[in-house]
Amino acid sequence: MESSQEKKRKGSTVSSYRPAYTTNTLNLSTSDEKQQVFGQDTISLTTAGHISNGGSSRIPAQTCDPPSGPPPGYASQNHTFSPPLGPPPHPGATSFSQPDHNWQAIPDPADLPPPPAHAYLYSNTGNATEEDAERAHAFCDNTPLTLPVGPLPEVYQAAQRASFRPVKPSEYNGSLSVPSNGRWEGRTTIGNPDCIIWTDHPMYFARENSPLVTECSKTIYFEVTLRKLSGGTPTQTPGFSIGYVAQPYPTWRSPGWERGSLGVFSDDGCRFINDSWGGKEFTTEFAIGETVGLGMKFYRVGETPFGVAPQPPAVDGELNSFAVEVFFTRNGKLAGKWNLHEEVDAEQGSLEGLEGDFDLHGAIGLFGGVEFEACFDPSGWKWSPPE
Repeated sequence: MESSQEKKRKGSTVSSYRPAYTTNTLNLSTSDEKQQVFGQDTISLTTAGHISNGGSSRIPAQTCDPPSGPPPGYASQNHTFSPPLGPPPHPGATSFSQPDHNWQAIPDPADLPPPPAHAYLYSNTGNATEEDAERAHAFCDNTPLTLPVGPLPEVYQAAQRASFRPVKPSEYNGSLSVPSNGRWEGRTTIGNPDCIIWTDHPMYFARENSPLVTECSKTIYFEVTLRKLSGGTPTQTPGFSIGYVAQPYPTWRSPGWERGSLGVFSDDGCRFINDSWGGKEFTTEFAIGETVGLGMKFYRVGETPFGVAPQPPAVDGELNSFAVEVFFTRNGKLAGKWNLHEEVDAEQGSLEGLEGDFDLHGAIGLFGGVEFEACFDPSGWKWSPPE
């Protein structure tokens, strides 16, 4: 038996026959030249079409003829299906597509919320003294709001008839009368200090009018007509404010300046909500002879059904299910409104007492010489409530 070394040698051995190159190859034919180079055995095997294990590894040229006709193509095959319609799917495409967002579209300004109101640190037309403000803050800190109670039937019926009489504090200097049901006439003296008059009964009873109890919205509203302004200086303009307050309230402060109150002022048109500073931009100053009105609408949102709501409403000032809209009219036409809870931040005072969980009285703040009329009777309003 042959060894592995011998096998390797046999597999790599080439014929040792090589003729001597003594003949001039220019005189040889092609076959003679091949015989001189490769030897007789190799030429014979190549001609026969076989490759010897001991011969050259060069592959001889193919001598077969090319096939007739053109190469096969798509048209020559018998396909029974048609190509799919449309372009090929995009890589990674899913069975659904996300909706397009037209980010280049310009929104309709009517659909946008109103810009935030600009707040002031002080009024350009008149400011109360710092002493009065500190005294009022101390009063509010030491005198909590009165919790609502169910009104006596005769009191509640008088309020439904708009039979309100004014409560006049000691700071009020001048005349004040009730010529007819739900109508007041008043005149303060020149230089009268800041003061407030309010309805003797609430216009909003939390125990009776809360939407949590009635399952209905509740709107309160009244109007004031400015007849005359007297006295005043460039820095202290006489005027009034129309608003609402929860009791007790400091009698030397206008509505909107302390907790549990809001108001709109005649001298600069600013609105105040528990704001002892300069208020927020809202409307323009009131004109002599103009009638302005202020209303509050209380209604439920985000909570159904009504039957499962707490009765009576809580008194912690955290009724998130309540919405309160404040609206303002001039000569019977709507001239502005705001949501009580809009833009609530650290700079704004608490909304305590205004969210429908406390009784609210109609109030008029006065400073300087002012002649005015107030109307709580709907039959005398210039504004017509919506049907």
